[in-house]
Amino acid sequence: MFADINTIVLDLDGTLYVNKDLAREIRDSAGRYIASLRGIGEADAWLLIEDTKKRISDKIGRESTLTAACVELGGDMRHLHEHFAAEIRPELYLARDDDLAKLLEKLAKSFDLYIYTNNNRSLCDRIMKTLGISGSFRGAFTIEDYWRPKPDLTVLEKIFLRIGRKPAECLFVGDRYDVDLRLPASLGSEVFLVGNVQELLSLLHKTMEDKFCEISK
Repeated sequence: MFADINTIVLDLDGTLYVNKDLAREIRDSAGRYIASLRGIGEADAWLLIEDTKKRISDKIGRESTLTAACVELGGDMRHLHEHFAAEIRPELYLARDDDLAKLLEKLAKSFDLYIYTNNNRSLCDRIMKTLGISGSFRGAFTIEDYWRPKPDLTVLEKIFLRIGRKPAECLFVGDRYDVDLRLPASLGSEVFLVGNVQELLSLLHKTMEDKFCEISK
């Protein structure tokens, strides 16, 4: 299935790690940001964010994102992510994942590995460092590269140009099909939806096996 793949593009949050406490801190931080803009309580702000996400999703016919909801409510994308970078402490919730780190190190010997995330550069770098996986990736594309959150065709086309790969040469991995995978799949990339880290580890093992079998022919 993945014999012709030479590049793997992975989402970060919810894909390379799953942590409910960190997800809650991101949610609460977004609530505080919108609460300060709207002059309302944090609980009311989060309900407003959820309602806005649902409204956007219904309008566009696919899952919306936290960033899109906050911008719809009057937030500024750059200010929102400055707020996240200043408030959120991933180091309090995450730890080194030796199994993931070792497997990614092996994968990096046969594949070009990249991160593509709607997170900002500061949090992305800190999360990867805490997990112990920074050295396995050739690069990371964050919201700060183009200030256009996933899914976005223009950004995806620029990523293909920057990494020097055709869509058919890439495998995209993520935990949200509408956000991470639907667009690259429509362009001809292989995609894989993961529900937890164990599924991710199984996929990466399978990818290595397919690549080895192709080389051995």
